[in-house]
Amino acid sequence: MTKKHIIQIFEDKKVRTVWDDEQQKWFFSIVDVCEVLAESKDPAAYWRKLKQRLKAEGNETVTNCHALKMLAPDGKNRLTDVADMSQLFRLIQSIPSKKAEPFKNWMAEVAAKRIDQMQDPELNYEQGYEDYRRLGYSDRWINQRLKSIEVRKELTDEWDRAGVKDGQQYASLTDIITRGWSGKTTRQYKQYKGLKKESLRDNMTNIELALNTLAEASAAEISKAQNPKGYKQSVVVARKGGEIAGDARKKLEKQIGRSVVTKEKASDYLPPTDRWEALPEDTDED
Repeated sequence: MTKKHIIQIFEDKKVRTVWDDEQQKWFFSIVDVCEVLAESKDPAAYWRKLKQRLKAEGNETVTNCHALKMLAPDGKNRLTDVADMSQLFRLIQSIPSKKAEPFKNWMAEVAAKRIDQMQDPELNYEQGYEDYRRLGYSDRWINQRLKSIEVRKELTDEWDRAGVKDGQQYASLTDIITRGWSGKTTRQYKQYKGLKKESLRDNMTNIELALNTLAEASAAEISKAQNPKGYKQSVVVARKGGEIAGDARKKLEKQIGRSVVTKEKASDYLPPTDRWEALPEDTDED
């Protein structure tokens, strides 16, 4: 099951959302919605009281809501009550707010945009470009980053075909590739850059991103040629992909006389007023 975590913006307020590919639906953080509609200073407390009242009334919508792990303000993934669109429409009726109707319209737009993007991949690309531009990234970096996302998708498609399991096995293969070219696992790389909740890839420099893309593209092409079966055979392919980019890194460093694996972060160069959490991806490895 693939879930894509995205922070949506409604009137300058962040609303954490998850797109579930299997169910083909959005899930919204109820606490975030309460903050928007009730304008509460303590939206978590507001939701607890509202939930208690609705449960006492026998409200089935509350009973059917479930929790998903989402990025919390402290930077950790924590279970958060979520609702799909139909559930949320019913919950909104219980929150007196002048923003209720505009928020409903906004939710409908979010859903419509996702459907359009699924039908036309170019729109998905344009949305990603627009999001990164809003964050302040350069056009050159954005083009590279979006290409890296395309390459990553090719690689995970190969892993799926080989029977690799999403989750821990994906993360392990990603570590092998990353260590192969950079000398560090993704966790070590993030620590080296001083990252906590931020995405590693969104904080790679142009050359780091290019080498990471080369490593994953190489692994994908080798996988297509050698047709590995299962995780163990995919490990061998991942090592080869990482080594190819690792050799390229060493040759470049010999020419320029310095390491290209750096503590510098792409986000260091963003305009301070435009900084925002890095765009989440639908992978767990970084």
